[in-house]
Amino acid sequence: MATVVERERKYSGDEGFRLPDLTGCGGVVTMSDATVSDLDAVYWDTDDLRLLRSGHALRRRTGGHDAGWHLKVGAVGGARVEHQFPAGESDAGPPAELVALIRGASRGRPVAPAARVVNHRRERRLRDADGRVLAEVAEDDVRSEDLVDGTTQTWHEIEVELVDGDDGLLDAVAERLRAAGAREVPVSKSHRAVAARLARFDDRAPEGAAGPVLGYAREQRDALVGNHAAAYQGDEDAVHDMRVAVRRLRATLRTFRGLWDRRESEAVRAELRWLGGELGRVRDVQVMAARLDTAVHELPDELVLGPVAARVGERFAADLARSTTALRTALDSDRYPELLARLDQLVEAPAAEVDRRWVDRRIRRALRRADDRLDAASAVAGPAGDLALHEARKKYKAARYAVEVREPAVGRPAARLVKRLKALQDLLGTHQDSVVTREVLRRQALQAYAEGENTFTYGLLHARQAEAAGHDRPAVIRARDRARRRKVRRWLRG
Repeated sequence: MATVVERERKYSGDEGFRLPDLTGCGGVVTMSDATVSDLDAVYWDTDDLRLLRSGHALRRRTGGHDAGWHLKVGAVGGARVEHQFPAGESDAGPPAELVALIRGASRGRPVAPAARVVNHRRERRLRDADGRVLAEVAEDDVRSEDLVDGTTQTWHEIEVELVDGDDGLLDAVAERLRAAGAREVPVSKSHRAVAARLARFDDRAPEGAAGPVLGYAREQRDALVGNHAAAYQGDEDAVHDMRVAVRRLRATLRTFRGLWDRRESEAVRAELRWLGGELGRVRDVQVMAARLDTAVHELPDELVLGPVAARVGERFAADLARSTTALRTALDSDRYPELLARLDQLVEAPAAEVDRRWVDRRIRRALRRADDRLDAASAVAGPAGDLALHEARKKYKAARYAVEVREPAVGRPAARLVKRLKALQDLLGTHQDSVVTREVLRRQALQAYAEGENTFTYGLLHARQAEAAGHDRPAVIRARDRARRRKVRRWLRG
């Protein structure tokens, strides 16, 4: 399977639209003659169009230079990841490799042909003075059919996709196209093909005082699903983002738990904890491997005695393989789509009626719990103090996520508080990383000793981690005081 990242923008032109000369846009020197092709794509989806509603497009296309199965993940107008797979001889359905990648978006439900899009394409290449292809511009005469309700449409569309160009080129081309009468289109061809059916689903932003909470929860649900495909393949950033989305969801369901049926929201939180644990095992190995690799390579060569880097690499490669396999097993299980379906029910159904003061009281309570936990932890030394600081960090994460719920409406004051809470949380995280790293080094040293290897470097690294941790506590206190200043939290006192 090939994976590429595409950045493109789409435009619609009236029947008399003519593509303007695009030379001079963002360094474009030449515009090639058109290459003509005919493309025929069948889009697959669930009966409730969950793929398209989750920012996924799964198609089998014939014609053109990249015929085959394609899965696109992401919104039109931004960076979209496209997974490509050969079509093969059979037209029975998508290959198992792609089915695994849509399991989050489909909620584990079967997919079937949903729409057919046929377009006659005229494609031109925009090159710079060195002959590099900066972008490709395609004019498409499109005909679509909804394969469920039979609706047909025709339209003219222009696609501009970056190759070696940048966003400045896209902006310059957009200005030229708009001047010629084109209008930017915020949706894909597949969306337009099934627009009538999509309109039946109420995906509007929730209203009322609980609206920001539900909207925030939906955003995290969508981030979880949107990162599924890349996380399944082991992408570090996607695993991290998926884990953060799980944390935000768990914190939101707890902080604002009066909005939902208590038994069901707690059951979903428990399942999210399971999923977060599977993601965490992968992410923790990735972070620790990078941290120790950096620490070893920062030492002078004469202080690295024995095969320290090799031993660390071997240990974490094995751990990563096991945890990645376990994560894929979890994402392939029935438990995962069942969790997503229950989460959908919570965040898409109407919530209890509350007012804004109710929401803000729960934000204040989350902050107060974090403050109290840190105050108690600051009075404890040794391993017990390290554990207490870690628990305080988790409370501050929940508090920051609660404040984020109100950030769009409150604006700068809430954003300032979020920033200061994150700074405090990051310092507590650095301290916890030091605690965990020291324990890993201790175990590595014991194993090296048992195998007759020199343990000097492990001890040196351990001492450096302990020294760094000693500097963390004063910085934590300063960050705590900045986050507690009255003017930073004033907007929550009203």
